Amino acid sequence: MAPRGTGSLGINYDAPVGDYLHAGHEELSAMHETLPGSGWLSKGNTEISLMPSIKSAKVADVIVETLEQAGVRRCYGVPGDTLNHVTDAIRRSDMRWIHVRHEEAGGFAAGADAMLTGELAACAGSCGPGSLHFINGLFESHRNRAPVVLIASQIVRDELGFDFPQEVDFRQVYAACSVFCEEIRTPAQARRKTAMAAQAALARKGVAVLIVPADVSQADAPEEPPFLVHRSQPRTLPSQAELQTFADALNDGGRIAIYGGSGCEAAHAQVLALAAKLKAPVAHTSRAKDFLEHDNPNLVGMTGIFGSEAGYHALMDCDTLLLLGCDFAWRQYYPDKATILQIDIDGTHLGRRHPVDHAAVGNVRDTLDALLPLVDECADRDFLDECLKHRERAVSEQERHAKADDDHAIHPQYLTETIARHADVDAIWTADGGSPMVWCLRHVPSTGRNRTMVSLTHGTMANAMPQALGAKAAFPDRQVISLSGDGGLTMLLGDLLTAVQEDLPIKVCVFDNSSLGFVELEQKVEGLLDAYTDLKNPDFARMAEVIGFWGRRVEKASDLDAAVAQWLAHPGPALLDVVTDRYELVMPPKVEAKQVFGTALYSAKAVLSGRTGDVVDLVKGALS
Repeated sequence: MAPRGTGSLGINYDAPVGDYLHAGHEELSAMHETLPGSGWLSKGNTEISLMPSIKSAKVADVIVETLEQAGVRRCYGVPGDTLNHVTDAIRRSDMRWIHVRHEEAGGFAAGADAMLTGELAACAGSCGPGSLHFINGLFESHRNRAPVVLIASQIVRDELGFDFPQEVDFRQVYAACSVFCEEIRTPAQARRKTAMAAQAALARKGVAVLIVPADVSQADAPEEPPFLVHRSQPRTLPSQAELQTFADALNDGGRIAIYGGSGCEAAHAQVLALAAKLKAPVAHTSRAKDFLEHDNPNLVGMTGIFGSEAGYHALMDCDTLLLLGCDFAWRQYYPDKATILQIDIDGTHLGRRHPVDHAAVGNVRDTLDALLPLVDECADRDFLDECLKHRERAVSEQERHAKADDDHAIHPQYLTETIARHADVDAIWTADGGSPMVWCLRHVPSTGRNRTMVSLTHGTMANAMPQALGAKAAFPDRQVISLSGDGGLTMLLGDLLTAVQEDLPIKVCVFDNSSLGFVELEQKVEGLLDAYTDLKNPDFARMAEVIGFWGRRVEKASDLDAAVAQWLAHPGPALLDVVTDRYELVMPPKVEAKQVFGTALYSAKAVLSGRTGDVVDLVKGALS
């Protein structure tokens, strides 16, 4: 029996025997060699082919076939009306359809899939509200530079421009968060525009939006050769004169520090070799944690708002600062008096955060390979040793809070470190915007094999659990852990059902402090009484059990270790609801006078408002 479905030639393998064609032996023999499952009947001198009839492919088939050729293996979405021919084409392909409950979750999941694999991922939605719902998840994916294609199905062309029900101009909506946003206006454009969308997403690392009117998707596609999607890995280097300028500045640089960003991916060995030669401390951005933190004897940690005092000290006290693939946005974390050098693959990033003295365009790995022979060996390691002592103190301070104490609410730092002790060495971590993100960045050590995903550039809530879904779909054999805030999880709570329905055994830990904790902290630092941040939460563990998760709630630190081990060992989707300290402070690397004043002003207002207990708990949290 012939296989089911329509192949790349548009052959309908579901056709009944009555549709089989009669043809001459020579012609049919040639086809017989290329079509699986075909056979022959012979009657006298006439040979009858039992091959199904050839029907023209639809535009929807062409779109799916082109995306598959470009590397798409999974598509996340919600089916519906104008998307029906696309989902039917996916049903007959090798692409996996992952049915999410909310399109925003699909956008997050597709972005995580693409960012972790480096391959193209897809999502698809129906007209109007369907494809509109993707916007926040795809904004996050685009700002993470993840190659994703959105198939945004549209109402039929004849009704466009007449304010027809569910009509949305997707080109205007997605212009700010895409590298490509075009409509397939005729069947003849289908192959070329789909290939262009995939090419743009891969080459420019971002979201491509392909708008497909319903009447176009179901139309017959013209026969034509495929438009192939090409992958390239160019070698981008500064000129020799620029490299020599950098080398001269480093050779005369005095106290040198290196600040690495996400452009250091795949350049771990080169950055460490340069740091060793210069005796330079290495600080890194949050996005570079996975690439520079592990096996790094010159590491002083993150700097910036979520970083440590050691990283901050290295940058503020150096004479020369080398920025490598680093586009960190917060200007107050750059030194005012140091000579600053910058290397970045994107020329538009040069000097856009802070004035720099020398800058060049180049891939970090290849540029450092070319720069290293020009740099002199430095014998003086006084500045490096000074910075490493700051690092020891910073780590010791972090460990002070990461402890078990049944007389105190569970420290979120202790929760994070407990999970990290039990986690697989190649686990994939996601964390919600807000305090779970901070605890993940500070307390989950990089192993060189694990990965962390947090919302940094976009800074959204509700990213962790749906990103975990995409990570697990892409890497079914790896442990995937979502550190979810109670506020973030409940924004897209329905997609816990996706984990059950699609057999994605993610591990979700809820940091349950019954508040929008990061917002509450921001209000206090500004001297305001915290308002509208309370959350009335259910028992998340019992709720999870109702929908098919394993669930457990933990309220005492002494119960945590065993609960975490059991949670991670469960073979299916599992949720751990941990009641954490609401008053735990996220301390920046440098506490400014205005922050102290703002918190003091909050304390005074709270006392005058009869909330003395809150002030006492806040002070206890800071001192414990």
